[in-house]
Amino acid sequence: MTSTVLVVTALEDVTADWVVAALNERGVPVVRVDPADIGPALTFGFRIDADRSAWSGWLRTASREVEAGEVAAVYYRRPTPYGTRFAHLPRQQRDFAVAEARHGLDGVLNDLPGARYVNHPAAVARAEFKPAQLRRFAGLGLRIPPTLITNDPKAAAEFAAEHGPVVCKTFRGLPAADDGHTGAIWTQRVDPETFDDTLTVTAHLFQAEIPKTGDVRVTVVGRRVFAQQIAAPDGALDWRRGDWGALLHAPISVPPPIEAALHTYLSSFGLVFGCFDFALTDDGGDPEHWTAIECNPNGQWGWLPDAEDITEAFADLLTVEREGRP
Repeated sequence: MTSTVLVVTALEDVTADWVVAALNERGVPVVRVDPADIGPALTFGFRIDADRSAWSGWLRTASREVEAGEVAAVYYRRPTPYGTRFAHLPRQQRDFAVAEARHGLDGVLNDLPGARYVNHPAAVARAEFKPAQLRRFAGLGLRIPPTLITNDPKAAAEFAAEHGPVVCKTFRGLPAADDGHTGAIWTQRVDPETFDDTLTVTAHLFQAEIPKTGDVRVTVVGRRVFAQQIAAPDGALDWRRGDWGALLHAPISVPPPIEAALHTYLSSFGLVFGCFDFALTDDGGDPEHWTAIECNPNGQWGWLPDAEDITEAFADLLTVEREGRP
């Protein structure tokens, strides 16, 4: 019998909802857990000793219970940060509780022998750094934009003079404000005349603007590859900035050399899933006109036209028999 899939994510996660629904339709046991629920609504007891070199024990939510040895696959999405759970505590107590929960509960959930992780959080953490992504792309022979990471206004001005026009993008998303509201900073063109000493405050990512004819999102799940060309009706530089419901999509074939590089890329980071963004400078038939922008190792895909097919690929990847455990 197929063993349990542990889905680690927040309560409101539409992407995870798709996968859970597909697994339920297949009759695969699923336990959904948000580690930040730790407390009366989430309890656990895990044991290990010299006679049994793998964690045993149980994890209990308000509606489910699972034995550690039953977990065959872990779909690690976007759990709520522990800091939210302990926000009411004084800073020292909060930081202590967060660290203890992360090293204790996460420490076990991230170390279940024989379980397939999609993706393992440690692999995601390594793969989220854009400098590492760009270096890996270049090492695999993929085209990348000329890039500068700096906090020096002179270096930025010299880069812009050599490679202009230049765009600036963030390394990470914009954190929530004190009032809890979130926002975004989209990729945008920058005027070198505005470079001044304020650049020294933190790191900035500048890239030569690609004269693109379109964008492509490539979603790789295991060995399956799904690709959609994306266009914003208003011709926005960054298609993410507008109404996603108004985006124009069209399936596109990924050139074999590009596809092979993406599988190698994921393998090099220990990933089995990733969402890749490319800029095209022609109709997409020639791999020389595919420019690799980034890879989100924990990206969303529920809004894409082929979301149902991607969902089934996830369900296939997570529907595995539990491997033997010591």
